[in-house]
Amino acid sequence: MKFPPWTSVSEAADLLKAGEVVAIPTETVYGLAGNAYNPEALAKIFAAKERPTFDPLIVHIADIAELENVARDIPKSAYRLAEAFWPGPMTIILPKKDCIPDLCTSGLPSVAVRFPSHPVAQAIIKKSGLPLAAPSANLFKHVSPTTAEHVAAQLADRIAGIVDGGPCSVGVESAIISLAGDVPTVLRPGAITPEMFKAVLGEVAVKESTSKPGQAMQAPGQCDTHYRPQVPLYFGEVPAGYKLPEHTARIAFGNQAGAIPATVNLSATGDMTEATARLYAYMHDLDTPNYDLILVDPIPNKGIGIALNDRLKRASIKTLPLTD
Repeated sequence: MKFPPWTSVSEAADLLKAGEVVAIPTETVYGLAGNAYNPEALAKIFAAKERPTFDPLIVHIADIAELENVARDIPKSAYRLAEAFWPGPMTIILPKKDCIPDLCTSGLPSVAVRFPSHPVAQAIIKKSGLPLAAPSANLFKHVSPTTAEHVAAQLADRIAGIVDGGPCSVGVESAIISLAGDVPTVLRPGAITPEMFKAVLGEVAVKESTSKPGQAMQAPGQCDTHYRPQVPLYFGEVPAGYKLPEHTARIAFGNQAGAIPATVNLSATGDMTEATARLYAYMHDLDTPNYDLILVDPIPNKGIGIALNDRLKRASIKTLPLTD
């Protein structure tokens, strides 16, 4: 095998049809894709990521009409959302069809579905002729990949191929909304904000996620600790008088004052979209033995900043380590 196993769109489609798993680009993060109908391919995804099977997978399609292939009892509200936000960084949870294996949905009667906007992802789905189950292409709970190189660093020797589609434009995982209950409910924030959902649907609830390890989760990305670099990451204000380790990096946002000078800045102008696209890349860049601690500036909790805060809370340590 080539190392890393760089793969073309055509090669990826052939590998997927043969039951292999391949990393593909999307606008959110890189996904580790496999045939959503094939339990053996799904098992390879879980094994490569070291992901527990209680954490369900998202099924990716390349046309709104394909929603009927994987979901049933689809309400009109799903099509209103699809017309507004697909293709794009939105996942809808709906009752599943029997053709979707229980392994894909962690035994739940619902399936998470997305139509990505990345042209390479769409081309691979269409050429394979399959809906593709694709969680983020990284080891479980580690930082999600926003470049093909991030995937290669973690999974190159575990998977059949990697398709390089350039850096991801959005940079955080899709927003997830469930239509499986009485009230549409946002289960994971993303680039599609609760306000955007409300503009289309009216009443929308927002669920504060709480993980119960070992039990099936309603949606991916619900673990209390997730998206975590190996170097401890602390998010928020540093307590007064706390002595930082000598080798501390700071991910700044805007022109805020910090405990130390900025190592990198998510957006010097405070642009939330720019910050979102850069976050995981900076976390990857600073996740090296050169640093003992990573600080991240506070980020306004509004719009897509809600998604940034959600990921950072899951990625961060809750208390700073003791120092001399």
